[in-house]
Amino acid sequence: MPTDGARRTEILETAATLFASEGLRASLQEIADACGILPGSLYHHFDSKEAIIVELVRRYRDELDRIAHGALRDLQHPTSQPVEERIIEFGRAIAACGVRHRAALLLSLYEPPSVLGDELALLASTASTAIEGAMLELLREGRASGAIRPGIDLTLLSDRLCQSMLHVGVGVSHMAPGADLVPEVRLRLLLDGISPRTPSNATLDRSHATQAVEKVVATWEDESEDDNGRTTHLRAVARKEFGRRGYEATTMRDIAAAAGVSTGTVYRSFRSKDELLISIMRSYTDKVKMAWEAALSTASTPLEKIDALMWANIHVIDRFSDEFRIQLAWLRQSPPSTPNLGLSVAWYLRQIKALLAEGDKAGEIHIEGGNAEIRARGVQEVIAFPPTIVRAAGTRAARALARDTVLRGAMARRRA
Repeated sequence: MPTDGARRTEILETAATLFASEGLRASLQEIADACGILPGSLYHHFDSKEAIIVELVRRYRDELDRIAHGALRDLQHPTSQPVEERIIEFGRAIAACGVRHRAALLLSLYEPPSVLGDELALLASTASTAIEGAMLELLREGRASGAIRPGIDLTLLSDRLCQSMLHVGVGVSHMAPGADLVPEVRLRLLLDGISPRTPSNATLDRSHATQAVEKVVATWEDESEDDNGRTTHLRAVARKEFGRRGYEATTMRDIAAAAGVSTGTVYRSFRSKDELLISIMRSYTDKVKMAWEAALSTASTPLEKIDALMWANIHVIDRFSDEFRIQLAWLRQSPPSTPNLGLSVAWYLRQIKALLAEGDKAGEIHIEGGNAEIRARGVQEVIAFPPTIVRAAGTRAARALARDTVLRGAMARRRA
């Protein structure tokens, strides 16, 4: 017979597996069934689903803080280990934590539903910044020693490195063959860059791929309103609510309340939540794919195309941040069961693989470590720029950081 402590741990681990796969739609009944116990026995340990989620998120945050404090302690001791290796070691620890606590990580991407209580809302609103602080101190030491190139905003770089590592646990890359190399490959993409001979900013700005992207972005006008503006208004409100709460946790009643109308009014415009979601995301995915196809169809080099795709995605984050957040749910192992939204991750991955193969053959792009799949997924991740950086720094500064990391590498030394 398991002890209370062992049973509590089993419940938490089982719940974490279900939440990581199913999201908030996983019920207490399903958790109890997966544990092979009656719901009454589960209530002996946790009085609600909120209590389980709070415990999972708290454990995740506590471990992140321990990792950060350990890194800061290590900085107090002299070492001959190169700063790049220390960054990679720290990054691996962050990535492993994100994977171990994948359920809490995924649940933290959105605001928790109000029905889950104030404690979880408070916990979710006080995100830990310890790992960014520790990474920043490590980067400052690297800058002082000459290992990090001058001119790069270290605060933004710290945020970029930490988010890249945490996001190892967002998708399914950590489950793929060779997954143990994913953190290092992603870090080296940002620290070493993908090309030893990167064109100047002026040359990249003039590339046909960049010009093609900018022409498409210029067509991303706001939606025109219908006769009374109701449909446009409801779609705008739903976009915000889905982006803030997540699709599964948002109800048509939530949307009606936020829009200041009755639930019946929402249903007269959209027959279901699925229909409303599709009306939002189809326009978004069409615009994103249009920008990618415009860049890919030019005669630009593979490196220029990757630069243009990063610029396109920075604009996507700037203009469609809610849609970007909405689609994160579809990166789960078991995405929401809705009609096809046009989120063809496989299509984008194929384009990146083709660009990398062409660039490698031409001697323009070189990425070390992992297999072709891991490298392509790594490039796909660094192309999708973090919304926090775009919001905090603006599109131009985000683009500068993208070029100074993905293309040129943040480290002062370059590959031979």
